[in-house]
Amino acid sequence: MTNAGLDGVIQSDPAEASALPLVILKAVDLEAAEAAVKAVGGSITRPTFSFPGGRRFHFREPGGNELAVWSEH
Repeated sequence: MTNAGLDGVIQSDPAEASALPLVILKAVDLEAAEAAVKAVGGSITRPTFSFPGGRRFHFREPGGNELAVWSEH
């Protein structure tokens, strides 16, 4: 199986280092994804920001795990 929709990177900025892995989900519509996160009780931990390759935001889901959502646009 080639590229089953999974990808990854290594965080090289020590200021951004964490002991836990950050799961990053892809969305076509980043604003709609943020609204959906908030609608089910998630809290935004890092507002939308641009990075090479797109934009993303981080959130904590009601169970306490931090995740992120990114979009190419």
